[in-house]
Amino acid sequence: MTGSCDAAETRATLEAAWAALPPALRGPTQFLGRQYAGCAATIGAMPRCDFTCGGCYLGGDANRMRPSSLEELKAQLRVIRAWLGPAGNLQVTDGEVTLRREEDLVELLRYARRIGLVPMLMTHGETLRRKPGLLERLMCAGGLTELSVHVDTTMRGRRDRYARAESEADLDGLRAEFADLIRTARRKTGRRLEAASTVTVTSRNLDEVPGVVRWFLRNTDAFKMVSFQPLAAVGRTEPALGGVTPEALWDRIAEGAGVADLRRGEGWLGHPDCSRFVQGVVSRRGAFTPLYRRDRPEEMDVLRELLDRLGGTSFRLDDAPAAMQRAARIVARHGRFLLTRVLPQAWRVACRAGAVRLRYFCIVSHHFMSAREAATHAGRERLAACAFRVPIDGRLEPMCAVNALGLREAYYRGTAAAGRTP
Repeated sequence: MTGSCDAAETRATLEAAWAALPPALRGPTQFLGRQYAGCAATIGAMPRCDFTCGGCYLGGDANRMRPSSLEELKAQLRVIRAWLGPAGNLQVTDGEVTLRREEDLVELLRYARRIGLVPMLMTHGETLRRKPGLLERLMCAGGLTELSVHVDTTMRGRRDRYARAESEADLDGLRAEFADLIRTARRKTGRRLEAASTVTVTSRNLDEVPGVVRWFLRNTDAFKMVSFQPLAAVGRTEPALGGVTPEALWDRIAEGAGVADLRRGEGWLGHPDCSRFVQGVVSRRGAFTPLYRRDRPEEMDVLRELLDRLGGTSFRLDDAPAAMQRAARIVARHGRFLLTRVLPQAWRVACRAGAVRLRYFCIVSHHFMSAREAATHAGRERLAACAFRVPIDGRLEPMCAVNALGLREAYYRGTAAAGRTP
């Protein structure tokens, strides 16, 4: 938000998202309609991929499709911007978008930021490894500030020793390489880059989730989030790979985080069967402590008032001077609340953590549906409350409908029939 007009638009956008939520989902740790209006993704940006992953959600004909034109993609971004409001969360994704022409990707990133979206580049990361300097160019020329790298044992397409990885621990060296890539890009450019990683979880690697969590907690200087995504039976997923339940996944996450009651710090973005997360801080020794506890009424009161006062506030499109001005306005208007309510809560968290030098970290799970799940009553409820959508022909469609109900394939066929070219 850069001014009163943006602030008013943000409030209106959040109010609309909150009003659309079923009352049962309007809990104290529901962030949809309180901090975010949702999240959106592009489609057709690059339907092709040079990997053949066992957990791929693309259809069988994806690699034969031509990417959509920049004008089509910009039209998608305008639809997304109207839905999400200022500083909306945008995932630049589809297949492997870094295979698109570099100048196209730069233009797409720049346009997203110009109209007020915050683009996160979703990638398997291999192109960044093979093309030294590409990440820095995307940051400097495209204004890229957010990156997510997918790494797990379901992936097939790397050309070195990681192609033969049999366990998640075998990939820790690759994760370390990406962490160094991120640190180096920040140092060389002097620019901000927030990084996340996504991990597909199957019945085969579920028991390795604690080790993955512990690795990220040791590397919070490079990554600020890890998102675990249980496999859904859609697209080109291998039938032999089984999915996992949210409860089984979070048991393993809690084991890795070393917090038995981890889910007492759980937040939602929309339906809890779709997205769950725990925001926390990490000490230098890698210990994770949630920022709040749902079983502490006084902490829920602080969170509620914080979102009432500052919900929707974002620094993510600000340069340094704008960020300082925004912070000064917040202190001037809410200084007493910050001093008497937020600061004591921060101290409580620091005492639990046993440290004052702490880094923010967020652990997420995102659960996509299969066609069978989407057809159930519960599945239809989840589709109606979806916080993660894709613009198709001017409509914002739930991502699970795109993945599981044929909307992706229909879009590709329409693109081919229209003869759209990049």
